Amino acid sequence: MATGYKDPSLKVFSLNSNPSLAKEIAENIGTELGKCSVSTFSDGEIQINIEESIRGCDVYVVQSTCAPVNQHIMELLIMIDALKRASARTINIVMPYYGYARQDRKARSREPITSKLVANLLQTAGATRVLMLDLHAPQIQGFFDIPIDHLVGVPILSDYFEEKNFDDIVIVSPDHGGVTRARKMADHLKAPIAIIDKRRPRPNVSEVMNIVGNIEGKTAILIDDIIDTAGTITLAANALVENGAREVYACCTHPVLSGPAIERIENSKIKELVVTNTIPLSEDKKIDKVTELSVAPLISEAIIRVHEFKSISILFD
Repeated sequence: MATGYKDPSLKVFSLNSNPSLAKEIAENIGTELGKCSVSTFSDGEIQINIEESIRGCDVYVVQSTCAPVNQHIMELLIMIDALKRASARTINIVMPYYGYARQDRKARSREPITSKLVANLLQTAGATRVLMLDLHAPQIQGFFDIPIDHLVGVPILSDYFEEKNFDDIVIVSPDHGGVTRARKMADHLKAPIAIIDKRRPRPNVSEVMNIVGNIEGKTAILIDDIIDTAGTITLAANALVENGAREVYACCTHPVLSGPAIERIENSKIKELVVTNTIPLSEDKKIDKVTELSVAPLISEAIIRVHEFKSISILFD
């Protein structure tokens, strides 16, 4: 943990999506959050006022584009414009959760590629760098023509499970697309992997088809990047238990947890769901089954390394 960072040219600002994480990041760096206000006109227009000089400074704006997604994206775009017009030297966007990341390709005719649109908006507004965690599709980095620092949450989640000292574990990917992520955790925990082979008839609906790998009598750890309605993860957990797993834990970096997610998790075979605070958990989501870990130490270290022109690859281990 970095403390006592005194370079006055480094400024950290927070908007409305995740102020508690932003405050923790600033504390870890050893600075205070920059002074700004976000208000709205009676018709809903957003107004931002930066209440201190940032001329010639390297500014880091912490804003996850989580629900309400469009509100938080608009706040961020207006903040970037304000910083640019106030003569910030660099405008670095710290976006722990990148909204619209799941719309990264044309799956059907006449569909937009909305994650590319968001990248264009950030660049056009004036962002000079973006720092993100666990993009749903890593190739989204290619949508940007500015530097991207793509951090990973697997080491944080892996360290948590390593401290539990499970005897016989297997790391499970809930679909084929998450195998790389599962492999990283498996390498960290020196465990085998398994894969849930499933079909998704339509968005937010999944059907478990088969389990590839040996899970008999083992403690299974499901890992995903995003848990939204929790349909996939709870179906997978139930299938693992039905096919012989001793117990099932689940984890993800981004706890979207929308709609029936909490109810599904409560009623599932998942013993514990471990998430990070890239998206803040509302009070109704803070149930006994959910454990929240902080990404603030990782992000604050990345910010300092970026500011001092040091490599951040060490943070991936």
